[in-house]
Amino acid sequence: MDTMGRHVIAELWGCDAEKLNNMPYIEQLFVEAALKSGAEVREVAFHKFAPHGVSGVVIISESHLTIHSFPEHGYASIDVYTCGDLDPNVAADYIAEALGASSKENVELPRGMGPVKVGQKKVSAY
Repeated sequence: MDTMGRHVIAELWGCDAEKLNNMPYIEQLFVEAALKSGAEVREVAFHKFAPHGVSGVVIISESHLTIHSFPEHGYASIDVYTCGDLDPNVAADYIAEALGASSKENVELPRGMGPVKVGQKKVSAY
């Protein structure tokens, strides 16, 4: 079936806490991940929280990559949404490896096909 895009939501556990708290590293990593997947980077915005944690987004022509990191837990939630022929798993897996994740779970959702079903639950905006 044709979709408007593919959206990977990833749970990363056991990540390197120093990397998760290093905004310049995270920013560079996400730009590299976008480029590795074949995306065209448009804008980059990241924020470092005190005392720890980084959130950010890389806007690509094909959609976006985002992160929210929790260094104190060795955890990062990321998502990679791509349109066209790009595989979002390329970027998501690259990020997980670079952060040293000991455990990861990727969930891929097709976008633009109507109501999304996750497991047995129907996800709805209303």
